[in-house]
Amino acid sequence: MPIDPVPPLPPEFVPLSKLPHFDPRAVPVIGIDSHLPPVRPEAMSPDSIREKFRAPPAWAPEIWAEKRFTDRQPAQASVLVPIVLRREPTVLLTERTTHLSTHSGQVAFPGGKRDETDRDAAHTALREAQEEIGLHERHVEVLGEMPTYTTGTLFIVTPVVALVQPDARLELNAHEVADAFEVPLKFLMNPAHHRRHVFDVMGNRREWLSMPYMDGATERFIWGATAAMLRNFYRFLSA
Repeated sequence: MPIDPVPPLPPEFVPLSKLPHFDPRAVPVIGIDSHLPPVRPEAMSPDSIREKFRAPPAWAPEIWAEKRFTDRQPAQASVLVPIVLRREPTVLLTERTTHLSTHSGQVAFPGGKRDETDRDAAHTALREAQEEIGLHERHVEVLGEMPTYTTGTLFIVTPVVALVQPDARLELNAHEVADAFEVPLKFLMNPAHHRRHVFDVMGNRREWLSMPYMDGATERFIWGATAAMLRNFYRFLSA
């Protein structure tokens, strides 16, 4: 089925990434969602997450899409949401290199655009994870897919949730990935760590979530699409 042409953007619409000296960390926090309950510890066990995907509850994603800032045609993509099977589960994330044309320097899931030869969304996510961070699929147990999330660059992203063996060895693609790190799942699944931001530029209002995590002395600033997909995963595990 052909995709309908994307209508042009108004000329005053400026992507945040093109604003000089834009820093999402400096945008004021208008609220923290500490009124929402954290996911119960037992609901974050590997067996509980497996069961959620075997028999999904009735639920709906909270955030479906961003305001677009491109006239390009939509493209399919996938990311891997890798839950590392440590004593307390963690989520494996990457920091993109600063020279990339999109989302440079940002925290992201491993993933990317779907190739014509990819069998499905899981194949895309696994292929990209191996290319970006050297994560081999023999260490990965795919559990299922989350609803798609459409980015401002018109990538229609399918999050593929998987369990990862803790002894998996990584080899980072230095062209794309500056670093890989883990954040406790219980931290990400606690809305007391979910901050809301609002930014107005040239009459356009942008809103997003952030989940800043202190990794030793390093702040891992999780925001934008990655934070939105994690928020949807929170809704899924809470249902």
